[in-house]
Amino acid sequence: QVQLVESGGGLVQAGGSLRLSCAASGLAFNNYAMGWFRQAPGKEREFVAAIIWNGGTTYYADSVKGRFTISRINAKNTVYLQMNSLKPEDTAVYYCAADGSSWSVRRGECRYWGQGTQVTVSS
Repeated sequence: QVQLVESGGGLVQAGGSLRLSCAASGLAFNNYAMGWFRQAPGKEREFVAAIIWNGGTTYYADSVKGRFTISRINAKNTVYLQMNSLKPEDTAVYYCAADGSSWSVRRGECRYWGQGTQVTVSS
């Protein structure tokens, strides 16, 4: 059974930082591209960042480019999202996702999804 478990969310002031983690189990992690998505209240889920299987290429939404960094440690079956210079508009539930295709991840068409972790940025 595949599980993606996010952690690291919380409440932070604007300008602060958080690091999200997503621990994967039940899948050959090295074979999967990974992504982070977010959904704010009343809004559709949106792509945040993605990383290919070996970490060699990353992709970001324009809204987070230069502030967020996605990374992975395959030996730990874990993907991270370092979030700096947080803004109130970054407030959302953040989801981790996995798919064999980085193109599918970037489109949000992922085979596996986590349950999400709440990030709240106060002004």
